[in-house]
Amino acid sequence: MSTGNGADSAPARISTPTHEKSTFASLKVRNYRLFFTGAIVSNTGTWMARITQDWLVLSLTGSAAAVGITTALQFLPMLLFGLYGGVIADRYPKRHLLLACQVALGLCGLALAVLTLSGHVQVWHVYLIAFLLGMVSVVDTPARQSFVSELVGPDQLRNAVSLNSANFQSARLVGPAVAGALIASIGSGWAFLVNALSFLAPLTALLLMRTGELYKSARAPRGKGQLREGLRYVAGRPELIWPIALVGFVGTFGFNFPIWLTAFADGVFHVGPGTYGLLNTLIAVGSLVGALLSARRGTSRLRLLVGAAIAFGALEIAAALAPAFWLFALLMVPIGMLGLTVNVTANSSVQMATDPVMRGRVMSLYMMVFVGGTPVGAPLVGWITDTYGARVGFATGGAVSLAAAAVIGLVLVRAVGLRLQLDMRRGHPHVRFVPREQLATAA
Repeated sequence: MSTGNGADSAPARISTPTHEKSTFASLKVRNYRLFFTGAIVSNTGTWMARITQDWLVLSLTGSAAAVGITTALQFLPMLLFGLYGGVIADRYPKRHLLLACQVALGLCGLALAVLTLSGHVQVWHVYLIAFLLGMVSVVDTPARQSFVSELVGPDQLRNAVSLNSANFQSARLVGPAVAGALIASIGSGWAFLVNALSFLAPLTALLLMRTGELYKSARAPRGKGQLREGLRYVAGRPELIWPIALVGFVGTFGFNFPIWLTAFADGVFHVGPGTYGLLNTLIAVGSLVGALLSARRGTSRLRLLVGAAIAFGALEIAAALAPAFWLFALLMVPIGMLGLTVNVTANSSVQMATDPVMRGRVMSLYMMVFVGGTPVGAPLVGWITDTYGARVGFATGGAVSLAAAAVIGLVLVRAVGLRLQLDMRRGHPHVRFVPREQLATAA
């Protein structure tokens, strides 16, 4: 089976209409269906491992700070080396990279399972494996993000990106519950073992793919300065740099739910851990709904991105001021839905606006900004929450997200030449953005 570069002849593909609005349209493509099936198994295992890892560290140390260190170590490699992962993703066949990454991720999970089941696990073992998992993700994440376009092609890209998010959120609903049951019944080590075995599913899916049906893209040749080339490419395109900047602000300051939900559950509403779990579930439900709605949309518009980010920030501020627990809990659903809409819309619009040969580097920058901001934003937001209270902390995250969306929205309006138009026909005011030249013609 060949996995050559873009010079190969056009493959025989399973095509679907460009504007088909079926929520699950991408699943008609055999290669993507395999990818999706493998991912839902490994994503469930990954969520199991996250919950079990935090519980294990807490059990070993009795320190919430140690749990934070583990999380930071897992995200730190993306912040430090994420751009280099993009260069690798652009230079080598993405399917081969993903095969190697699944093996490495599975071995990390297996090592943690063996250490835990044998009774020899120490906290430094968990720290080391968390960092190694982060290092593998440096390559796995941009390769996975950009490989989607090779599975379905440009017509179905937004739908596939949305279904990937729905996949991840579905696993988020199932994985923690399964992990909790396994930890309580047979121990943490077995949960880690299940996670390690879960990587057999994406490995099998990748091996079963028909490489002749991939939408292959040209690979970047070896050469110096490819990292700088990627940065210059993004810097010269407002349709790329500003959506990436927006998700950076939202990801760094608006997505610190573990900090805020624990603070609200314990310090504001004085509810137990079971209710804290309910709040996380409500966000996951909202995220899943948002992903499925995004999958049904046929296009990725920057105005949707900006509007969703503004509404996301506004609802976080509203939740911070909610006087009653039931109102706070209800707001978690639309907050999860809008947060997911921001991520999916930015992801798909950036991918579709990027040349295939640059996609790995651009998506590595996207993920570095979106995910890599966590080690920076979480301590700052945590300090604000501890010092001034949960309501101020949550409102601050929402205010930064809202302000960033408003400013970047205005920048995009100027960059792409839009102007505000007020239409009073039929007595109903209608506000929209239209191109400058369209306004000039109408005048």
